[in-house]
Amino acid sequence: MKAEGALVELDAVSLRFVNYADKHYSLKRAALDLVLRREGPPPRSEFWALRDISLRIAKGDRIGVVGGNGAGKSTLLRMLARIYPPTLGRVAVNGAVAPLIEMGAGFNPELSGFDNILLNGAMLGFSRREMLARVDRIHEFTGLREFADMPLKYYSSGMYLRLAFAIATEVDPEILLIDESLGVGDAAFLERAQERLRGLLDRSNAVVLVSHQMESLRDLCTRGIWLKRGRLMADGPIDEIIERYLHDTAVDAAAARAS
Repeated sequence: MKAEGALVELDAVSLRFVNYADKHYSLKRAALDLVLRREGPPPRSEFWALRDISLRIAKGDRIGVVGGNGAGKSTLLRMLARIYPPTLGRVAVNGAVAPLIEMGAGFNPELSGFDNILLNGAMLGFSRREMLARVDRIHEFTGLREFADMPLKYYSSGMYLRLAFAIATEVDPEILLIDESLGVGDAAFLERAQERLRGLLDRSNAVVLVSHQMESLRDLCTRGIWLKRGRLMADGPIDEIIERYLHDTAVDAAAARAS
């Protein structure tokens, strides 16, 4: 698919997290310190989760993000979802963003599966009527129809994730952000989830997918981004980026064994 206009642009973006020595420092104390011109608790440490990231995402892009733990992959998605504002640089997002980052984050465990479908639908911007039209499709996909009236607190973790995935993938997004959303159940359900995800990708103008499953990235993405210690190491065809990342990982592992 040919890329057309820019949907997302990151210009020299950096993101810093700060840990403070006083863990119990409150908003009230901060206000008093400001009024009384007292110094607040000094920073204990700071960590740059992303450093000098410049990136352009166009219509038609299907991007897989690779990197080790702590590389900044999930942080990048949260920045694109406007959860984190940049410390430095500029982020421009042109289009509705659908983040599949923390599926089921808005679930109420005291409510039934059916009620949570309606609740999550409302959080996604659907009316009650629109979600009622989707209930049968969600139940059919998850295989959880017989548990529809059971409070969510009695669901297993697998049932919980299946329901969350089914609801989240009912959207028609312009920019789709996915963080490890493929691990949602057993092998049989995973196959259906991947098929459903492909349909969602087809309906999205641009997709950014974070996953440690290299074969899924090869299958679903055409472009790759490699992050290491918060920096953008490479950007190019997905197969090339995966090979470069795996080679670098092997080199680092060999060096660690030798030291």
